[in-house]
Amino acid sequence: MQSDFLVVANRLPVDRNVDGSTGEVTWVPSPGGLVTALKPVLESNRGAWIGWPGATDEVAAEDMPAPEDAGIHMVPVNLDAQDFAQFYEGFSNATLWPLYHDLIVHPTYDKRWWERYQQVNQRFAQAAADVAAKYATVWVQDYQLHLVPGQLRDLRDDVCIGFFLHIPFPAPELFRQLPWRRQVLEGTLGADVVGFHTQDSARNFMEALRAMDYSVQIMDDSESANYLRGARLPEGAHVVGTVALESGRQVKVGVFPISIDSAKVNAQANQPTVLAQASDLRSRLGNPKVLIAGVDRLDYTKGIQHRLEAIEFLLDSGRLTPEDVAMVQVATPSRERLDDYQRTRQQVEAIVSRINGNHGSLGRSLIHYLHSGLPFEQIVALYAAADVMLITPLKDGMNLVAKEYVACHSDGSGALVLSEFAGAATQLVQAYLCNPHDVESIADALQLAIEDAPVNKVRRMRQMWDHLQEHDVNRWANAFLQQLREVE
Repeated sequence: MQSDFLVVANRLPVDRNVDGSTGEVTWVPSPGGLVTALKPVLESNRGAWIGWPGATDEVAAEDMPAPEDAGIHMVPVNLDAQDFAQFYEGFSNATLWPLYHDLIVHPTYDKRWWERYQQVNQRFAQAAADVAAKYATVWVQDYQLHLVPGQLRDLRDDVCIGFFLHIPFPAPELFRQLPWRRQVLEGTLGADVVGFHTQDSARNFMEALRAMDYSVQIMDDSESANYLRGARLPEGAHVVGTVALESGRQVKVGVFPISIDSAKVNAQANQPTVLAQASDLRSRLGNPKVLIAGVDRLDYTKGIQHRLEAIEFLLDSGRLTPEDVAMVQVATPSRERLDDYQRTRQQVEAIVSRINGNHGSLGRSLIHYLHSGLPFEQIVALYAAADVMLITPLKDGMNLVAKEYVACHSDGSGALVLSEFAGAATQLVQAYLCNPHDVESIADALQLAIEDAPVNKVRRMRQMWDHLQEHDVNRWANAFLQQLREVE
């Protein structure tokens, strides 16, 4: 079956579950804004989603859910154990991930990983070439697949290709560390449109290209130039420049801030069952005057240790009263085989233990820490229950948790403390912004969020909710695809 519209991503939009006793395989839809945004486009365009099924054993195409059941034609790209170790855990998450997040930990540059990355990207590109109809549109997603646009163009020069990076693109002086920097850029420039969440990432990408002697042109109008420099807050999609290639082809570079299905999240937060869960949660926590929440993958980029140290600082200095406060920190396990992630877990759990030991009491912990994922309904109940959401990534492409929290508080309740290094901070400017590298900055923002006048809190939250209503995930997807349609 050939398709007119393809999404190529590291993972398929379903999770594979195998019953341990019977061996029966079932497929469960994965939550996420990307699936929500693109499913209608896929359904209306004979679309296909190409990705890894999530296990290292072989999955045949005929074993995937039928298109009439899933609503999407899903094409598996299999990874074996060595692919997983070298392509995914290795080059993707121990080389590119730390490099793109400003060297919070030092990247590892391993030639074997790079060779495997090229091979696996080629496999994804070949799968797309096999499935794409004549003149199809192909949208490649994220840092695991930087090379796919160029590889696919070599195989099928008739298709229209987009590439979107969901994490930050680093400053050019950092990117130059990568031994295979030119190959990564060349692969990405196989796309007709390259998109980023923020002006900073788009600017960094174009400056990295300029340093490699590519012909880069920032849009002539002053509005675009100012936007790229960060002088103007993004109100939606904006093409900020072009790259002229020797072949005569031009590549558009744009800023397209991703969002969420804000109406759907808001509706779920206001369901009676979710409101009852939120009330029950506060009751089980002892009905604190202030309930603080954090929801993250357990990743060293998320700044979980820093926010806990800020709470500890406020408690130690007497600026917070232990009896008045409770915090729930959900830390979903992530990449647990990697040493840096193991160290992060140890550090987080040591701080949680220290705070509870010094400031808790018999029968009452102050920090309630959960090292596991939760169903989205329970996450929404936590959002609805929380008086303050504390989001302190040291670097983040966007951070949709911030937007989900705001969507759960359309009535103006709640308060958002947000790192200025999250992409969401370029849009949710009414949040209580902080420098996550400075514990006192987090502490000051958190204290202000707790003690600010109610009228100020309501104004901030309602302005952010108004923004989300207009700038939702459908607007993000449509804006990017409109640029691709213009190329086509």
